[in-house]
Amino acid sequence: MRARFLGKDPESNVGDSPTLFATDRTDRKTYIVQGWNVTDVQARADVGPVPPGEGIVEVPEEVLKYWVRRYQEGEL
Repeated sequence: MRARFLGKDPESNVGDSPTLFATDRTDRKTYIVQGWNVTDVQARADVGPVPPGEGIVEVPEEVLKYWVRRYQEGEL
């Protein structure tokens, strides 16, 4: 699997996250999100149990706009 850069938070420093990538999977469309680990106790309780091998990250709305742009351009 390969990951293609779509965009990063314009407010973050060079080399920092959050960032959004598209994968080249052929069996389904997936994305890789690089963000801040969610450590807030209340937020984790609201999300509930996270299965082994999974994690939850927080990303700003600006990063999600890269997905919206790709969708609007008909790439999905």
